[in-house]
Amino acid sequence: MVDGLTTARIKEFKQLLEKRREDLLEAIRNELLQSDNEQYLELAGRVHDVADEGSADLLADLSLASIDQHIEEIRDIEAALLRIASLSYGICEDCSTPISVERLKAYPTARRCHQCQQVYERTHVQKGQPRL
Repeated sequence: MVDGLTTARIKEFKQLLEKRREDLLEAIRNELLQSDNEQYLELAGRVHDVADEGSADLLADLSLASIDQHIEEIRDIEAALLRIASLSYGICEDCSTPISVERLKAYPTARRCHQCQQVYERTHVQKGQPRL
């Protein structure tokens, strides 16, 4: 058992992760259903010039970006649930030290301790960050 991470606390994290996953799946379903009825689809059907077409495309892309973010979070949740099942939840994947309970409360899908996460962010390209 990881420092401060009791079986009961792990069970709480598992329930929290499963609830968040269900909420995200529901949000994706709703966004996909709404996308069929959104104004931008109507606008795209009535496009009369390039500017209108660009606006319609931008609105469609924003909706897809939101769904992509939800899917990425679901992947993180699934990975955390696998770590719970394999009894490695709460252990840093880089240095094998315990991840603080405070960090897990703030970020239940955390894979790394705070120090290793800082190193990772400095040395790896992140989504949405500029590249050289």
